[in-house]
Amino acid sequence: MAATTAGPASAATPTRPVNRARRRQQGWWLPYALLAPAVVLELIIHVVPMLTGIYMSFLKLTKFFISNWSAAPFAGLHNYQLAFDFNAAIGHALLQSFLITCAYSAIVVGVAWVLGMAAAVVLQRSFRGRAAFRTLFLVPYALPVYAGVITWNFMLQRDTGVVNHVLVDNLGLLNNKPFWLIGSNAFVSLLVVAIWRMWPFAFLMLMAGLQSVPNDVYEASAVDGARAFRQWRSITVPMVRPVNVVLVLVMFLWVFNDFNTPYVLFGTAQPPAGDLISFHIYNASFLTWNFGLGSAMSVLLLLFLLLVTGIYLAVVNRRSQRA
Repeated sequence: MAATTAGPASAATPTRPVNRARRRQQGWWLPYALLAPAVVLELIIHVVPMLTGIYMSFLKLTKFFISNWSAAPFAGLHNYQLAFDFNAAIGHALLQSFLITCAYSAIVVGVAWVLGMAAAVVLQRSFRGRAAFRTLFLVPYALPVYAGVITWNFMLQRDTGVVNHVLVDNLGLLNNKPFWLIGSNAFVSLLVVAIWRMWPFAFLMLMAGLQSVPNDVYEASAVDGARAFRQWRSITVPMVRPVNVVLVLVMFLWVFNDFNTPYVLFGTAQPPAGDLISFHIYNASFLTWNFGLGSAMSVLLLLFLLLVTGIYLAVVNRRSQRA
């Protein structure tokens, strides 16, 4: 009787893995179907234009072949040679624009991070009116780019601008009204506008990261005699390190590729002091009608950003493994 009862039970047990395998095979297509729209859009919006731009960088694509750009003659590495020839006018201008963009990115990212961190730390503690300050600080980030930069363009005008009116007429800090949108002052104006636009994003990300830091840690350190700067250095910065890793990288990529700010602030004729590389590539492509050379510059910019991103992530991962 025991043998007869054990037979059906032993025969039924092997069917369970088979049923599970069939259920898995029946739904294998669902993840791919959910990812398919995103993959198709990524190919159409990013991958295909990027590959087309890389192909165009090897063509002598000038204004004579715009109507039929596929018929442009093959130029090989000639466009890249022009970009790397720093003794010639094209290469020298590209190098100067690259150095200006590096200085611009370093200053904007650094100052924006400092302001964002300071505001996030100050507004971490509860006090009356904190919500109003948070909303006020996020206004530059929520404001449309063109509206904000156009406002700065009016404010920085020499004769009718608010900046010169305050600095010269009201405060008397300057004797003459300077030109802020031309000459060497254009770089300072560009920095001010870019920092004004970028620091609320740093403030928002760091404020969100500080929400995960428990107040008990600060209270315990205060009992041990740690002051505000020591708490910031030993508690705040290490606790928000994952946020800082992503934040610095994203801000660097955004600022280095910034096109809207100089375009709206200066127009098509940007001063040499505000010649950012994205705007420089735009002028090389659409003002001189040399799309092959502009595509080569874009590819070089892409390779540089990929190299910097790879080195940055490698250094960050190595430090995290040591910690």
